[in-house]
Amino acid sequence: MVRLETLRGYLLEEVLAWLLRSSGYRLLTEKDDPARPPWNVLEKRKHGLVVRGRGAWHQADTLGEFQYVPPFSLPIRLFAEAKFTRIKVGLPTVRNGHGVVHDLNENVVTTLSNGSGPHRPRARYHYSYAIFSTSGFTQDAQEFALAHQISLIDLSLPDFRPLRDLVRVAAKSVYDAMKPMPPSQRPTVYEIRNYLRRHLLDLWDGPAADAPSVTDPLDTLAAGLRRRSSLGLVLAFPAAPFVLGLVSNDLHAFVRHAREQPSHAVRVHRIHRSVGHPVWLIEPREGHAYRLTFSLPEQVEAWILDQEEGTRSRAHWMTRNLLSAITMYWVDEDHTHTFQLHYSPDEFREVSGRPMSDFGEASDLF
Repeated sequence: MVRLETLRGYLLEEVLAWLLRSSGYRLLTEKDDPARPPWNVLEKRKHGLVVRGRGAWHQADTLGEFQYVPPFSLPIRLFAEAKFTRIKVGLPTVRNGHGVVHDLNENVVTTLSNGSGPHRPRARYHYSYAIFSTSGFTQDAQEFALAHQISLIDLSLPDFRPLRDLVRVAAKSVYDAMKPMPPSQRPTVYEIRNYLRRHLLDLWDGPAADAPSVTDPLDTLAAGLRRRSSLGLVLAFPAAPFVLGLVSNDLHAFVRHAREQPSHAVRVHRIHRSVGHPVWLIEPREGHAYRLTFSLPEQVEAWILDQEEGTRSRAHWMTRNLLSAITMYWVDEDHTHTFQLHYSPDEFREVSGRPMSDFGEASDLF
């Protein structure tokens, strides 16, 4: 029987796939492969989707493709792996992610032929890997990820608490429902994930769990996500070798503002908390129409801030160079909007005259 901790991670991956739709992330199935065997790179097997690399086939439980393609680049496919644990994610998880994407990106056959007809171009993709963790990452995991451009996204922020609670409760209910079942009657993880995908993503990709004691908590999870539709996660792309996972308690307020002003100036603050590492806050330069927050793994932030001497000057360096322009994509009814948030060092200032509760647990704003 699957461990509770593992089940939480699996359910969180399905929830993330649903949340990231707004960033243009579309979960893939084997039907999305334009090539036929033996040239296909996606294939459905007993335990789910696998993708072909240069040296092996790799399990791809949550593999998505972005609807937009950067200029002079290949279509981007992203593995999203989630860890809902009490301990920090370690080096083996990050190393495995690097091994997978390295093997996939080395699979560089450019033409196809049946042996008798002419060669034709083969579709190619650029694979990336993002690991989401509710408990942070160890130092060696962060250093390895930074060296090999594996994105680490921290889900421990207070804004993610409702999401974590929904997943935690659903996983515990499903786990408790499965324990008394005879092993032959327990739904597999694949069937549990398929049931949730049907409700969240309208994907019918194989057999799904059908025991009410198991599916009822999944229905509650899906309904809870829809009720809290203002809670969202959007990926943002700074001038850095990683992506940011931005969250807000009212993400739609940001979208309304950004659709009116697709390119606008922002203020960026670094907030120290009494518990946990610092949080970065983004607000529009004019007014307070929205608030976006993100957190960087400690070692990643230390590497960034170690570019200049002095804490204040390091924070200035980060905002001046890596956060000077943040690009975000938002998909609305099959139309992709591009937003750019610009930060000018001239606008850098300390916040005064506002209660600290506006920023959560905050002190020492830069």
